[in-house]
Amino acid sequence: MKILVCLGNVPDTTTKIKISDNKLDATGIQWIINPWDELALTRAMELKEDANNLVDGVSVVSVGLASAEPTIRKALAIGADEAFRIDCEPTDAFFTATQLSLVAKDFDIVLTGIESSDYNGISVGGMLAEIIGSASVSAVSSLNIDADKIIVSREIDGGKETVSTQLPVVLTVQKGIAKDPRIPAMRGIMMARQKPLKVIAATSTANLTEILKFEMPQAKGKCKMVDAENVAELVNLLRNEAKVI
Repeated sequence: MKILVCLGNVPDTTTKIKISDNKLDATGIQWIINPWDELALTRAMELKEDANNLVDGVSVVSVGLASAEPTIRKALAIGADEAFRIDCEPTDAFFTATQLSLVAKDFDIVLTGIESSDYNGISVGGMLAEIIGSASVSAVSSLNIDADKIIVSREIDGGKETVSTQLPVVLTVQKGIAKDPRIPAMRGIMMARQKPLKVIAATSTANLTEILKFEMPQAKGKCKMVDAENVAELVNLLRNEAKVI
């Protein structure tokens, strides 16, 4: 049984985003593994390390240029056995899913984060499953293996649903899939240098969406202090200025 984890290369969540010439200004940005993908990788490693599971290996794949390789190497340091990089700049969700399919079609379990922390598209996992003709389950918060069956739990309105599925399957995971992301140990960092990172040429795919422009959010107004005893003034501001009541 082979597991593949799809990785997004995203700006650190504490990064102050700057726009220049209608595109992201990457100057000074610290790039990291997309947080949801990092949790997926952690759970994949836990499954591999459990002797009761017949997991042969954990691989990772990312769509990106050579600048994404430090992020991919971090995944290898965490414990992944091998890595793939699809050599192109990820654009829209369909383009990214199509590129990922070049590798994902050869794996039994494919894990993707429910979204990326940059564009928050929430659609790559479902698209990928359709492209490779695999079963899929979304919003997965727990994952276990029982012989040749995959047992997952997912959040639904008013409760939790437990689902059993056969292989192959694409699982879109959310927070809860693992408690905390793993931190690479020094030994893992050293070993990562020797692990294979295969670069694959991108396939020709049309973009289905186009970014017209970027805009920074409007600056927030100054905080207004209202005397605790002046309820009438508070109501007036909420109704006529903030327009929330």
